[in-house]
Amino acid sequence: MTTVGILYPGYSAEDDYPRAEKLLDGPRLPLVHTEMREDAHRVDALLDIGGDDVLAAGAASLPGPLDSIIWACTSGSFVFGWDGAAAQVEALGRASGVPASSTSFAFADACAHLGVTRVAVGATYPDDVAERFVAFLARAGVEVVSLSARGIVTAAEVGTLPADDVLAFAAAADHPDAQALLLPDTALHTVDVLDALDARVGKPVLTANQVSIWQGLRLAGAGGPRSGFGRLFAGRGMEGATEEARGGWD
Repeated sequence: MTTVGILYPGYSAEDDYPRAEKLLDGPRLPLVHTEMREDAHRVDALLDIGGDDVLAAGAASLPGPLDSIIWACTSGSFVFGWDGAAAQVEALGRASGVPASSTSFAFADACAHLGVTRVAVGATYPDDVAERFVAFLARAGVEVVSLSARGIVTAAEVGTLPADDVLAFAAAADHPDAQALLLPDTALHTVDVLDALDARVGKPVLTANQVSIWQGLRLAGAGGPRSGFGRLFAGRGMEGATEEARGGWD
């Protein structure tokens, strides 16, 4: 049975993963809560939660055997910059002994998979953190034509947003020039509304927990079209992992 290990900081929308596991009806998504000394969408706090020692400890706590492992935290990866996030993934791969990636690289790979080069971003983060995600995407050749930053400081608060608010936020964050909309926070509950998000916005909506699961399945060699997970999972090219999926971009 395919097993994708999930490293998740703190407590907010971690229940998206058992919901997804049930919908997938096959692959397992065991999750470990990694250490979060401070819940804050602030650069210093994000650098702390994404430290190599923190992720290695989380990987050691996951039940094996694993086929792949994902650091399911967007801000805790892109805050290191492209090269730092790549080094983070490489260290996690060494610690776990299996193909590894992070949510930030999952967004980049999902855009490449869909042929998307212009996006709108609806970020729950403060402006300064959201701008770092914009810079990260630029390294992947993805232009952000519109950025909406909601300015929520804690992941715990993001996790309380109801589905109606998520749908409304997505619709408001879209831009007519964008080929897709990105919602980059694993603290945001989205697994139950992926198809509804695509329908509401009228284009692919990529969410953090969605792309994390997609990336993990790719790395594990267990890709394939699946219903109920938005246009990303319905598309082509799910057949295997790429070098980019492990953070090996130029």
